[in-house]
Amino acid sequence: MQAVFSFWSKPFTAYKGRIWATPFHHLLSWGLSVRLAKQHFNKVVLITDKAGKSLLVERLGLTFDDVSEDLQQFQNVDPGWWAFGKLVAYSMQTEPFCHIDNDVFLWKPLPPALLASPVFTQCPEFFHTAWEWSGPAYVEDAFQAHSLELPVEWTWARSLHSERFSEDNCGILGGTDIEFLQYFSRLAMDLVLSPRNLPAWDRFSEKEGFNMIVEQFLLNACVRYHRAHPQSPFSRVNMEYLFPSFEQAYEEDRAARAGFTHLLGDAKSHPAIMKRLEERMRWESPDFYRHCTRLHRSGYATA
Repeated sequence: MQAVFSFWSKPFTAYKGRIWATPFHHLLSWGLSVRLAKQHFNKVVLITDKAGKSLLVERLGLTFDDVSEDLQQFQNVDPGWWAFGKLVAYSMQTEPFCHIDNDVFLWKPLPPALLASPVFTQCPEFFHTAWEWSGPAYVEDAFQAHSLELPVEWTWARSLHSERFSEDNCGILGGTDIEFLQYFSRLAMDLVLSPRNLPAWDRFSEKEGFNMIVEQFLLNACVRYHRAHPQSPFSRVNMEYLFPSFEQAYEEDRAARAGFTHLLGDAKSHPAIMKRLEERMRWESPDFYRHCTRLHRSGYATA
């Protein structure tokens, strides 16, 4: 199994980069995440674009077994779809893989049973109402207003629980069922990019929260739908989790035992956490730390 990283520079440059305390800490995170992945996987690859390769490979000096610039062809996609680069990376895989977000640190190898499963993610997430911020009900309302159809997996999953929904946290995502993972990721890409759906998406000037719906909710819906339909070619698909719940994934003792850290949201700008990131990289690789410092001071730490 190979580890896959992805970096679509367009949304990062447009606005997502600001979630990090500084560009310096973003570089440190990349260095640590990739360094740790190399300890557990025989092959580590990067899916990016030209600007991403320039930053991560040519300037930062990270080495990968393979680097693809395939995300360059999507420069006309709305940068509000920040998870789109991940979907492309999933769709490109032809062998078992584990996609790792660059804010995820694997201090220990992932369990062999997890890696051997058809599909796996970090943990399930459960929500109480479909009308929460950027919930699926808003998408359904927009599509209905334009007489557009959502994927059958989406409508089936939502028919089971009209007032609530569940997702799967994709800090890590992978598996051995490549055909299913390609199917899901291409379905999600089409949902975002298809010209027929643009009138619905144009109702939302801000697409930030809908990334999780298109990636994490749709993945959950696809797994559940196809398992419930024996005639489906993916009826044997199964989802496994590193942690049985979102809450347990962020219990300090449990996460430490699993050797897993995921810096969600505001953690990327939390002073104490960023200080720990600095200290860890200064200890792991003093030369890399100094190199990141030079890039930051010279203004070359951004894509």
